Amino acid sequence: PYRRLRTIQALAEAGVPVGVSVAPQIPFINTDMEQVLEAAWAAGARSAFYTVLRLPWEVEPLFGQWLALHYPDRAARVLARVQEMRGGRPYEADFATRMKGHGVWADLVRQRFEKACARLGYNRQRVELDLRQFRPASDGAQMGLF
Repeated sequence: PYRRLRTIQALAEAGVPVGVSVAPQIPFINTDMEQVLEAAWAAGARSAFYTVLRLPWEVEPLFGQWLALHYPDRAARVLARVQEMRGGRPYEADFATRMKGHGVWADLVRQRFEKACARLGYNRQRVELDLRQFRPASDGAQMGLF
């Protein structure tokens, strides 16, 4: 984490717009959202976003094993909350809800995030990037992929 904060600081000091992702948010595991946002703000980040944990396909059993090993006392609660934020399933592919979830628990995470961002000053200004600086690859190799 400290190297990431140093990187944020170096980029911000060089005039590069920097944002921070506080993800994935895992119920009963991540308890430091506000502290991460505070540290990133102090380092120079001015935008932030989050996602809640998603457990698609083969990730679900692996995460379940990891939880059982590292947090056996919380594993069932964590998985129940993740499923609750996903309409009773461990994963939802729906574009509108897959990153944030829905329901009471997803709303609590959203409220925490929004209150911390408002208090610190995140996401107040949209950064317009100078697209005139973009130069496509001269050999056209990238476009050859399509």
